[in-house]
Amino acid sequence: MEMADGGIFVQQLINGLSLGSIYALIALGYTMVYGIVRLINFAHGDILMVGAYTGYFILIRFGVTPVGVAAAFVAAMTVCALLGILIERFAYRPLRSAPRLNSLITAIAVSLILQNGFRVLPFIGPNPRSFPQPETVSMSFDFLSISGIQIAVIIVSLILMTGLTLIINFTRRGKAMRAVSFDMQTASLMGISVNGTISFTFALGSVLAAAGGLLYAFSYHQVSPTMGTMPGLKAFVAAVFGGIGSVPGAMLGGVILGTAETMTKGFLSSQYADAISFSILIIILLVKPAGILGKKVRVKV
Repeated sequence: MEMADGGIFVQQLINGLSLGSIYALIALGYTMVYGIVRLINFAHGDILMVGAYTGYFILIRFGVTPVGVAAAFVAAMTVCALLGILIERFAYRPLRSAPRLNSLITAIAVSLILQNGFRVLPFIGPNPRSFPQPETVSMSFDFLSISGIQIAVIIVSLILMTGLTLIINFTRRGKAMRAVSFDMQTASLMGISVNGTISFTFALGSVLAAAGGLLYAFSYHQVSPTMGTMPGLKAFVAAVFGGIGSVPGAMLGGVILGTAETMTKGFLSSQYADAISFSILIIILLVKPAGILGKKVRVKV
């Protein structure tokens, strides 16, 4: 009995790491954008949806082969990067000097436009569609089973998060991002293209959202125009949980939130999963308002 319970625990832990890796990828987009322009991009979850649909049509056209899957990721990332740049250019940039509430309302409006726009497109429609699944090999033990999709999700997420860390810490664009996030005006005076850096940040976050959307669709086997709402909201919770504006915090918050959700489903009930996830956020914000790895910011008056 104890071995069975231990097997269930390890099984749910692996499930949590897989789900948490997806949340972490999506949360990175939230935290990077907030870290630079202090904006909560609530359309980020719908960019995930656009990436998933882009991958869906590529896979339908070329088949679920290694080449088809690679093409789906490349196409989804490219489309979402361009979409992120367009949203920043035409929706957020004109409001950069406006009150933050204006940008927040605009972000919600962009989210609704993307959702309802896809619902009325004749080749998409409002109904969910089954997402093509690749043939994978599962690893089974006495009380444990790891699917090929879970292994792929964790590996791809680790590669993308490692790549993001290298970009931020060791490239000129990454240094520009850090400079703009620290002081936008000073960075501009030092010759850094603030608009270009912000556009690059939106594109980079959208690329990660596209990858997260494909991994989410592979894991849950369907796509729909509203599929990005809940993962996007939970990824935002993960970003705040880890410390909004902190890249390592977003990664940690995503993994913790995904693990907590799957543990709740495995040992309590799936009906309590969302409530407990958001309750953990409330508790951590009461104890540490800046998040686990967030830093307190003093506002000068």
